Amino acid sequence: MPKSRIRKKADFTPPPARTATNIKLTNRSWVAPVMLALFLIGLAWIVVFYVTEGDLPIKALGNWNIVVGFGFIAGGFGVSTQWK
Repeated sequence: MPKSRIRKKADFTPPPARTATNIKLTNRSWVAPVMLALFLIGLAWIVVFYVTEGDLPIKALGNWNIVVGFGFIAGGFGVSTQWK
């Protein structure tokens, strides 16, 4: 019986290296200051509301001032999802 031919494997060639130009890099240096500012504004809003017994920041809102303060804080948490 004749001997079958041995298949020769092709030499391994690594794929070409990827360059950094293909990767989109964004500058997110604004995230931390905005996040902290929203947290502090929300906290200050609630503290001022309680300290002034409802007269400030906006008297017409009444107890809804608490919701506004927590809205700023929630906005800070929303911005924090962009932090890397």
